[in-house]
Amino acid sequence: MKQKRQLAIKEILSEKRIATQDELSHELKRAGFKVTQATLSRDLRELGVGRVNAPDGPRYVLQPENEEKKLRAFLGYEIEGIRANEAVIVVKTLPGRAQGVAEIIDSLHHPLVLGTLAGDNTILVTPASVKKIPDVMRVIRSLMAERRATAG
Repeated sequence: MKQKRQLAIKEILSEKRIATQDELSHELKRAGFKVTQATLSRDLRELGVGRVNAPDGPRYVLQPENEEKKLRAFLGYEIEGIRANEAVIVVKTLPGRAQGVAEIIDSLHHPLVLGTLAGDNTILVTPASVKKIPDVMRVIRSLMAERRATAG
């Protein structure tokens, strides 16, 4: 539950301007996570989230150097399955997690991956060459296994 809650915090902070812990707590509640102030403070500290003064007022921000590394640690937990046909690879994720997983796959800048397209719980991964589909699937699976070992 903690890992899912922390991933939700990162997603909320990536998508919305959050100035207070109360605002973040409200957004987490809307996402299905009820947290105490102490738990939220601990999560923010563990995630390396900082509060900065921006021109439009104070806000919580993700620390870029930690963000991708920590998000990748959850990748193996977010993916439920991978299948392919002769043209594309379909990655099934937990509900609402496809966009985050697709962003991580895209951030690899792997030469075998042309790009991704994400819905709510489904990602289409387009290989650079249909001949390389098995190789792309191995890359995604190895990334999942590596991240499970790192996060566990």
